[in-house]
Amino acid sequence: MEVSSLPVELWQLILSYLRLPDLGRCSLVCRAWYELVLSLDKTRWRQLCLGCLEHRHPNWPNQPSVEPRSWREAFKQHYLASKTWTKNTQDLESSNCLSLFRRRKGRRQLCIGAAGEFSSLRAALAAASPYDCLVLLPGVHEEQGEVLLKVPVEVVGQGNLGDVALLASIDQHCPTARLCNMVFMPARFTSVLYKTTSGYVQFDNCNFESGQLQIHAPGTCQVKFCTFSQSSIHLRSMALCVLENCEFVGSENASVTVEGCPSSDRNWACKHLAVLAKSCTASMREPDPAGCPMAKQDGWGESLLGPVRTCEIVVGEEQSSFLSAVGAQALLGSAQEDTEFRENLQAAKEEEYPALNSNSSDSDLHSDDEEDAQAVYKLPYQAHGLSHTLADVTHSRLQSNRLHALQRDLKLKSLQQELQQDKEAQSLANSLQGCIIRQCLFRDGKGGIFIYAQGQAKLEGSIFRDLTYAVRCIQNSKVIMLRNDIHHCKASGIFLRLSAGGLIADNNIHSNCEAGVDIRKGANPLVLCNKIHSGLRSGIVVVGNGKGIIRSNQIYGNKEAGIYILYNGNPTVSGNHIFQGLAAGIAVNENGRGQITGNIICENQWGGVDIRHGGDPVLRNNLISCGYSDGMVVGDHGKGLIEGNVIYGNKGCGVWMMSSSLPHLINNEISHNSIYGVAVFCRKDHTADYSHGQGRSESFQEEREGAGGENDSDSEEDYPAAQRPISVALVELNSINHNGAAGLHVKSSEALNIIANVIHANCDDGVAVLQSSQLTCIANNSISCNSREGVLVEAECQVELRGNGIYENSSHGIVSKGEGVITENDIIGNHRCGLQLLQAADMKVTKNRIQSFRDYGIALFDEAKGLVQENLIFQGTSKKSILRPMSNAEDCTIQNNVLLTFKKRFDMECMLINPPARPHIEGGAPESCTATDGQRVSSITTRVDGGCHNRGSIFCTIL
Repeated sequence: MEVSSLPVELWQLILSYLRLPDLGRCSLVCRAWYELVLSLDKTRWRQLCLGCLEHRHPNWPNQPSVEPRSWREAFKQHYLASKTWTKNTQDLESSNCLSLFRRRKGRRQLCIGAAGEFSSLRAALAAASPYDCLVLLPGVHEEQGEVLLKVPVEVVGQGNLGDVALLASIDQHCPTARLCNMVFMPARFTSVLYKTTSGYVQFDNCNFESGQLQIHAPGTCQVKFCTFSQSSIHLRSMALCVLENCEFVGSENASVTVEGCPSSDRNWACKHLAVLAKSCTASMREPDPAGCPMAKQDGWGESLLGPVRTCEIVVGEEQSSFLSAVGAQALLGSAQEDTEFRENLQAAKEEEYPALNSNSSDSDLHSDDEEDAQAVYKLPYQAHGLSHTLADVTHSRLQSNRLHALQRDLKLKSLQQELQQDKEAQSLANSLQGCIIRQCLFRDGKGGIFIYAQGQAKLEGSIFRDLTYAVRCIQNSKVIMLRNDIHHCKASGIFLRLSAGGLIADNNIHSNCEAGVDIRKGANPLVLCNKIHSGLRSGIVVVGNGKGIIRSNQIYGNKEAGIYILYNGNPTVSGNHIFQGLAAGIAVNENGRGQITGNIICENQWGGVDIRHGGDPVLRNNLISCGYSDGMVVGDHGKGLIEGNVIYGNKGCGVWMMSSSLPHLINNEISHNSIYGVAVFCRKDHTADYSHGQGRSESFQEEREGAGGENDSDSEEDYPAAQRPISVALVELNSINHNGAAGLHVKSSEALNIIANVIHANCDDGVAVLQSSQLTCIANNSISCNSREGVLVEAECQVELRGNGIYENSSHGIVSKGEGVITENDIIGNHRCGLQLLQAADMKVTKNRIQSFRDYGIALFDEAKGLVQENLIFQGTSKKSILRPMSNAEDCTIQNNVLLTFKKRFDMECMLINPPARPHIEGGAPESCTATDGQRVSSITTRVDGGCHNRGSIFCTIL
C-alpha cells in the first residue's frame, strides 16, 4: 500500500497500536514505511520504552524529567543490553537477528510461588535447563541456605518492582545468569546477597537492601537501573564491568569498592561489555570555554558569593583609592605620613633658602618664553635604553601589547582542546578497563567509590551528593572521572593519595566541606577543565609530596585558597582561571613548591598568590589582577621565583614581600595597583599582614610529620628553582608603573638588590627607602615621571645608587638623608633639584650627570657631609649648579665637578651619549612623561650586563 494513500497523521495513529515485532516488520517494507516508523519516536516508541518492566526512564536516576534524544534508540540499547547474558556460546559469524532469538527454541518458563510449579528457588534450579526463565510470582521468597547457581538461567520477578522480594544468598558457579525486576534482601545467616568468582551476571531493574554483591575476577557483571539501599558492591581485579543508571543510598561504607589490578584473565563477556560501553555513551553536558573567567552557574549549585560576577579588566583608567583590607589602610596611612613629613620639610627649606624656589625668574630668559627655554635646556635621554622593541607612550589608556597578548594566550581551553594536545589525557579518557560507572547517583551515605591496591575505575556523568566523600583513590590505583557532579560532601570531594593517579576532567565540584580535590603522598593525577567552586575550604589541596597537573580549570568562590600547596606538594598549575575566592587565589605554605604558569588570578579577597613558611614556587606568566588586597604576598620565610607576571589593578600593593624571604622578582609588569607597586619589609608587620590560617583545622598531621623525609629523589632535577643560589632578595627587570603610592617602598633590615627596573609614573616616589640597615643596591634602573622624588632615602639607611637614569620626576631627582654611594647616574630634567642631601646625610657623590631645569643640580642642607666629586652638571634656566651652606664646609668635600653651559643652537645629542645599561621608554615625547597615569611603560625585553662606566669616563666630549 502506498503511503501517500492516507494522510501521514492517520498512518501514525494506525501504527501506534502495533506491538514491537509488528513495528519491526513494517520498518522493513520500504524506505517510506521505515520513515513512518521512525516518526513515532515521541509516541509509540516512548510508550514501549516506559512500559517495559525490565528497565526505567533512560535518564533515571539523575535526570528523569529530561527526555532522551531518541526514545527508539534508547529502547534499542536497553533491549540489546538485556540480551548480553545469552551471548557466551554464539558463533562470531552468526547474524544479529539470529543471535537475539536462537536461545528461544525449547526454552521453558518455570513459575515459583504459592500458585506456581515450584515452592522455592532452590527446587526450580534443580529442575531447570540452561537458559530457562524462572519467574518469581508476587510475594516474599526466602531461602534457608546458600543457593548455588550451577546452570545459566534468567530469574525474573513478576509484576511491578517491589511485588517480588527474595531473601537469599546466591553463589553463582555457571558462566552466565540474569536477574531482573525483584527486591534482594540478605538471608539471616549472611550479608552477602550475591557472589561470583568466574561467571558473568546481569542485574536489571532490581533493588538491593542492606546487603553486598561480591564479584571477583575473572567473573564480571553488568548492573543497570538498580537501587542500592544501604548496600554495596565489592569488585576485585575486574578486567571490565559496567554499572549504569543505578542509585546508591545510605551506605555505611563505600557504595562501590574496586580492589586490585585489572585481571589479564578476561571473562567471555568483556568484549560484549566493551561494545556496549562504546555505543551507549553517557549524555554529556558541553562545557562553555568562553565563559571564563566568569563561568555561568548552569544550575550546578549556588555559589557562596551568589551569582558569579564578571571581572572586567579595565586598562589605563584611574584606580579606586579605597581599600578593603585593614592592613592596606595602614600601609596607605604610613605613605600619607611620609608625604606630610616631606611637605613640611620642603616648606621649611624654602623659607630658609629662598633661592631654591622653582618659580624664580631668570634674567636671561623671559618668563613667558617657557617653551623656548625648555627647547634650549632640555637634555634628550630617550635613546638611553637598550631595548628598541618597546611600544611608544602615546595613548591615554594603557595599551599593553603584553597584557592583551597574555589575556589572549590565557583563554580557557575546552576539554576537547586539551585532549587533542595531551595524548596521555586522551588515552586515559578513551580507556575501557576496570569498573565503568555511568549516570549513577550516590547520595546520603558515607562514601561513594573506594579504589585501592592498583584498582581502576572510570566514572562518567554521575552525581555524588551529601556523602562523607565522593571518591577515594589510593595505593597506585587509577581513577578516570568525566563530567560528574560532586557536591555537599562532609569531607573532600575527591581524595587521592599513595601514588594514585588518573584523569579528573570536566567535573562540577562544589559546596564541599573540605577541599574539592585533595592530592597527597605522591598522588599524581591530571586535573583538567573542571569547575571547582563554592567550597567551604580550599578548591584544590596538594599536600605531602603530592604532585599532579592542574590545568584549564575554573576555580572560584571558595572560602579558602583556590589552590593550596604545602608540605612539599609540587604540582604543575597552568592555564587555570582562579577568581572571586574569599581568601588567596593560590597559597603556597609549609615548604610547598610548584610550577605555577599561565593562570588568570583575579578578584580574590586576599593576595592573588600568598607564599609563606618556606613555600618556594616558580610563578611565570600569570595575570594577577583586580584583587581586593595585594596582588602577591611573600612573607614569613616564603621564597620563590616570580617571573614574567602581569600584576595589575589590585586594591592593595602589587607585591608585598619580606626581604628576609629572599624572593626573586624578575621581569614582571606591576601597574595600576592602589598602593605601592612593590613593598619590601623586613619583618612581619601586623598592620599590613593578612590572616594565613588557611586550612589550619584540616588533617595535615601525617604530612607535617613526614615532610622532612619524603622528598622525591628527583626533586632537585625537576625543580630548577631549588638549585639556584639565593643570598639576597632581588627585584630585577620589572616594569613598575602607575601605582597609587611609591613604585618601590623599602622598609627592610636585610640586603636588597634593585636592578634594571622601569619605575615610572607612580603617584608618589619612584623608590622610597625608609629603612635599610644593610645595603640596598639600586642599579641601572630607569626612574621617571613619578609624582614626587625619583629616589627618597631616609636617615640611617645604607644605599648604593649606581648607573640609574632618574628623569622628569615631579619633585627632586634624589633626596637622601642616609649613607652610601651615588655614582654614575643620569639625573636629568627633574622639576626640583637634581640631588638633595639633608640632615646627617653622608654620601659619596661621584661621576653623575645632573641637570635641573629650574633649580640647583646639587643642594646640601643641614649637617649633610660626604664627597661630591667629578660630577658633570648641566646648567638649567636658573643658572644654579651647587648649593652648599658654609656651616658644613669642613665635613663636605666638593671638588673637580664640571659645570657645562651651552647656547640655543647647540647640538645636544652628544650630551648624554654612552649611557649605562638600563631600560627605558622609547619614542615618548618629553611632554608625555608628566601626563596622567593612563600611560604605559613597556616591559623589559633586553638587558645587557655591564656598562660604559666599568670601562671609562662618563664625561662627554665637547667639540
